[in-house]
Amino acid sequence: MERYLMVAQDGEHEIIVDKSRFICHVKRVYNDQDAMEFIKEIKKIHWNATHNCSAYQVGDFNEIQKANDDGEPSGTAGVPMLEVLRKQGIKNCVVVVTRYFGGIKLGAGGLIRTYGKAVSEAIKELGVIERKTMKTMFVNADYNLLGTIQSRLEGTDYLISQVHYTDKVSVEVLIDVESEETFTSWIIDMTNGKVNVVPGETSFKEVPYHREA
Repeated sequence: MERYLMVAQDGEHEIIVDKSRFICHVKRVYNDQDAMEFIKEIKKIHWNATHNCSAYQVGDFNEIQKANDDGEPSGTAGVPMLEVLRKQGIKNCVVVVTRYFGGIKLGAGGLIRTYGKAVSEAIKELGVIERKTMKTMFVNADYNLLGTIQSRLEGTDYLISQVHYTDKVSVEVLIDVESEETFTSWIIDMTNGKVNVVPGETSFKEVPYHREA
């Protein structure tokens, strides 16, 4: 896997539909056991809820996918929740939607829409990041060039990861693996050859993700 999407952070988000509360709990997990432990934890916290429905997919290729309706009519909760994770391409994630019944039945169609909506809105609220293979580049320069380097990098696909301060300043920049030559030439030309560029390691990094409209 060179890149994939994950939720940006763990958390929860609540919606109310026809007086019923639907609280979606979201957590990043990397194996089946952690997903099940989280589900058990939410059920323990919300022991008095009407339902605690769950879904998760785990693995580089979503090898493990599970859904549970927890007493809702078959196929109206867990599967719609899992389908949101599938459609949005969210890996290594478990979601539990806690329902406190408000007295109005939603019907099968209403349940499917609402459980899916609860997960979709929670993911939107918590955000999505992209994990992908990136190359670290160290741009070493005199302190008087720091402002120029930072301003020129702003708005590009090159991301400043850290800035190290010693006798000189070293700006740690994350770039796409295939962009090493392009980036090196660009930054040297932009500073009239006043920087020293040193390649670093290649590894998975988390970067902002913006879905195409």
